[in-house]
Amino acid sequence: MTAKDDQILSYLTDMDGVLVHEDQLIPGADEFLAELRENEIPFLVLTNNSIRTPRDLQARLRHTGLDIPEESIWTSALATATFLDDQRPNGTAYVVGESGLTTALHEIGYVLTDSDPDYVVLGETRTYSFEAITTAIRLVDRGAKFIATNPDATGPSRDGVLPATGSVAALITRATGKDPYYVGKPNPLMMRSALRRIGAHSQSTVMIGDRMDTDVIAGLEAGMRTVLVTSGISTKSSVEKYPFRPTLVVDSVADLLNRTRTPFVEL
Repeated sequence: MTAKDDQILSYLTDMDGVLVHEDQLIPGADEFLAELRENEIPFLVLTNNSIRTPRDLQARLRHTGLDIPEESIWTSALATATFLDDQRPNGTAYVVGESGLTTALHEIGYVLTDSDPDYVVLGETRTYSFEAITTAIRLVDRGAKFIATNPDATGPSRDGVLPATGSVAALITRATGKDPYYVGKPNPLMMRSALRRIGAHSQSTVMIGDRMDTDVIAGLEAGMRTVLVTSGISTKSSVEKYPFRPTLVVDSVADLLNRTRTPFVEL
């Protein structure tokens, strides 16, 4: 690569495990984002979690010490709404999820209904209802297209793992024989919609994440360079379990300070 080819013009970064961990700031995350702002480098914070709206996430992050504007937060709920707006504008959907997802769909003009909807859209919630899942199964069985915000099987909590979207999607699939279309990571569709959001190009953008099976592969398949941080789920040894590799492995985003334009040494 030439120096020009190597230059970084924008960043996409995962949130949990990269900037925060269990509502605690990961050391160096605030300085890293401050450096991006100082150098006028566009960035977008990504999350597969569809529970909260960007405004809710902004408040959560501010509580940890990170001041990130709403427009710099991109969720799987927003990516799902963007996808549905492109596929079937002003459609209808039955939603199993929370305000992050319902708000995103309302904002694109979707009507939420359990009466012959175009789609069943499954997202994250802490209170999955047997009644709501049963309704979703029946609607999918009758012909509604099945969409899920992300394939994550579990989510973290202070008491241990919780069943997440992927686990409930598997239940609906087992009952109906129909697989969902997953919009969130590792689908590179979410990455491309994020790039469009900030007017960035994949060749000059870096994806930072803490998971090989979602963040790194999604960035790689979208044509970006990738950084794996070991401040979240993955470890340096876990890289060897996969047939693909990130461009760079570091302990945390603090290791990228003072080299946000050209931070890469190929593995």
